Amino acid sequence: MSDTTILVVEDERKIARLLQIELESEGYAVSLAPDGVEGWAAYKAGDIALVLLDVMLPGISGIDLLQRIRAVDAETPIIMLTAKGSVADKVTGLDLGANDYVTKPFDMEELLARIRVLLRKSPTSNGAPAAGEPDPDEWLCAADLRLNEATRQVERAGQEIVLTQREFDLLAMLLRHKRLVLGREQLLNQVWGFEYTGNTNVVDVYIRYVRKKVDEGFSPELIHTVRGVGYVLRDAT
Repeated sequence: MSDTTILVVEDERKIARLLQIELESEGYAVSLAPDGVEGWAAYKAGDIALVLLDVMLPGISGIDLLQRIRAVDAETPIIMLTAKGSVADKVTGLDLGANDYVTKPFDMEELLARIRVLLRKSPTSNGAPAAGEPDPDEWLCAADLRLNEATRQVERAGQEIVLTQREFDLLAMLLRHKRLVLGREQLLNQVWGFEYTGNTNVVDVYIRYVRKKVDEGFSPELIHTVRGVGYVLRDAT
């Protein structure tokens, strides 16, 4: 069990409780604060490794609390949580020292991945993977394609490939199940989340995006369509 403590400053009880359950299941200790005043007190009182900070808070706003923390601490990672999605809101938080920005409703797996990345980069981290965290020395491979889930690196034939968050997660899913045919619903649930209510065609669209980056200009082609079923990633053999 990790002794890494994450401070969650969130006034919506359901969201705060959900975050607590998910974070504790990943092995983190969690400190909850329902407003900016208690958030500031909890930050000063504890050895906090990372802060999940809602923007719209009673007492002291999330932006004000961000400024207070950054005035005394430039290192602790801070992820802003907000229902606002405008570029201006994100720029304000990032300019004031936030490390990342997640818009509600957020995908829990994506948030957990962002937390893992920030904790690895944090100067207070000892460099060892947390419980359930990918090992930075391990790569998923197929032919000359390599993907590292810990560092979020992708290479083919020694050439770096830049993927979006969703493209990366989709490719990682295919590589983890190399040579197994995965249906659209399965990919949708695992990559987009069970609460996703959009059309399954989004899987086809993102498969095209990933193919263009991973297969186009390389040989052999690795991502294959199985008509009426789904997709599979396999070597030439």
